[in-house]
Amino acid sequence: MIPESFIQDLLARVDIVDLVDSYVKLKKAGANYSACCPFHNEKSPSFTVSPTKQFYHCFGCGAHGTAIGFVMEYQGIGFVDAVKELASRAGMVVPEEEGRGFSQDHSPGQTRTLIDTMARAAAYYKAQLKQSPRAIEYCKKRGLTGEVAARFGIGYAPDGWQNLQTVFPDYNAEALKTAGLIIENDAGRRYDRFRDRLMIPIVNPKGDIIAFGGRIIDQGEPKYLNSPETPLFEKGRELFGLPQARQALRETNTAIVTEGYMDVIALSQNGVGNAVATLGTATTPTHVQKLLRQVDRIVFAFDGDNAGRKAAWRALENALEALADNKQIGFVFLPPEHDPDSYIREHGKAAFDRFVAQAMPLSDFMLRELGSRCDLTSSEGKAKLIYEAKPLLHKLPTPLLRLQLVKRLAEASGFAQQEVERLCDLKSYTPAAPPKAKRTAPSLTRNLLRIVLHKPQLAAELPIELLPDTPERPALARLHQMVSADSDAANYAILRERLRGVPEEAAIEQAAAELLELPFDEEGAETEFRDTIEKLQAGGHKRRFEELQGKAQQFGVAGLSAAEKMEFIELLSARGK
Repeated sequence: MIPESFIQDLLARVDIVDLVDSYVKLKKAGANYSACCPFHNEKSPSFTVSPTKQFYHCFGCGAHGTAIGFVMEYQGIGFVDAVKELASRAGMVVPEEEGRGFSQDHSPGQTRTLIDTMARAAAYYKAQLKQSPRAIEYCKKRGLTGEVAARFGIGYAPDGWQNLQTVFPDYNAEALKTAGLIIENDAGRRYDRFRDRLMIPIVNPKGDIIAFGGRIIDQGEPKYLNSPETPLFEKGRELFGLPQARQALRETNTAIVTEGYMDVIALSQNGVGNAVATLGTATTPTHVQKLLRQVDRIVFAFDGDNAGRKAAWRALENALEALADNKQIGFVFLPPEHDPDSYIREHGKAAFDRFVAQAMPLSDFMLRELGSRCDLTSSEGKAKLIYEAKPLLHKLPTPLLRLQLVKRLAEASGFAQQEVERLCDLKSYTPAAPPKAKRTAPSLTRNLLRIVLHKPQLAAELPIELLPDTPERPALARLHQMVSADSDAANYAILRERLRGVPEEAAIEQAAAELLELPFDEEGAETEFRDTIEKLQAGGHKRRFEELQGKAQQFGVAGLSAAEKMEFIELLSARGK
């Protein structure tokens, strides 16, 4: 675990305006900076960066966060990797708290060694490609140009058992085995994992080579040989071609997921740059989540054969839990004799684009596949349809799409909608009625939340017991707790990072965004804070007086305890002043 003190130092040293401007050109807009949002397509700027509060907010899609959050969203990486990326930019070394960081067999130093090892191997493979007429001929046969080969860093591992010894004189180095470049047999003899294969580097979002895919040149099995999982590479989390596709993903707002490296490379060469591929494994929920952070639509384009359809169904099952009602997932099924690589080379970009544009929606594919497994002319088949659909509906976190599927299942099965919901243990979805607005207290607590986010140190002075039960109360209580426990949490950016995952996170983000929209009296913030507290105290006294007065009217003065009588007299006296 990275110490919080380091996060604070990092955020203090990194200027979010400089950071964002290095990715997206910012323009001065009053006290803040603006740009077209890098996280969704738009024509007029709704993305704002605050230099004083050190956070960004998009009024279009709701993207919000600090410098760390921006790198996570923009590069599609996790929190730890984003911190390391920013630390590298700032010339800082990320420490690890003892006992809570990397295990001994996966230290930061080892990670750097493995990355360097993979880079040296990749350079060797690229040099070997230039020296192999056979490999060059294979690339030409596949229609690969020198430009696309360079873009994806394609190389060649020559035939032979220990070719890597020419670039790694210490062939017994542990890093070669840990990185998956060599295999050690039971007798302790070492040999190269990749031999006589076209070598395709797998690159992480930071540009580091973390694994390889090796494609056999002639006939042989396996056709593709991938690096094993290593401290650098977890195939269920990585997608081939994602770094190369990033710009096209933003432009199209669509990610095309294929099964193989050559599909991605062929599509890219033919002008379809927004394709990625899974790495020798079925599509995982992590793959889908990673892509849906960057685009609103995913299209799975798998081979048209039975294996492709099975892969598409597994992708559907794993995509359900990552869906949102504002996201779309579709499926393209090419003719049985084609995969994306062969199809685009034979029919061209325009024909492939039409397939993608007309992709079958997830709901249609799901109902079609379920229906094909059941005899819907029989009662047993209709019952089986609901039985098969139940676990899939439970995975869906999207109430609107689930409602549509329930209605269609009811039509197909002959059950009533309410019966489908009951049989699948689903709660009937009815939109929640909007909460009734209170006239005065919410505006006071809302304003108090804005003031505290402007000057977090004031949160320690909040009289939590006086705060009325409004939507802002939990957020104010959370900020009071955080700042009281650590006075170093002196700005919004530091607080924001500590708020990751807490229930009040969204409410605080929304209030922080108001600091960018609504005028705020910088100099009068503390005075406004004191005045608001006084108003809350007055309101609290009034509510308490009315409570005691009602009790006295109901039970008589004798019904009040001695302490309540004294409190009632004091409140009555204060009202008379």
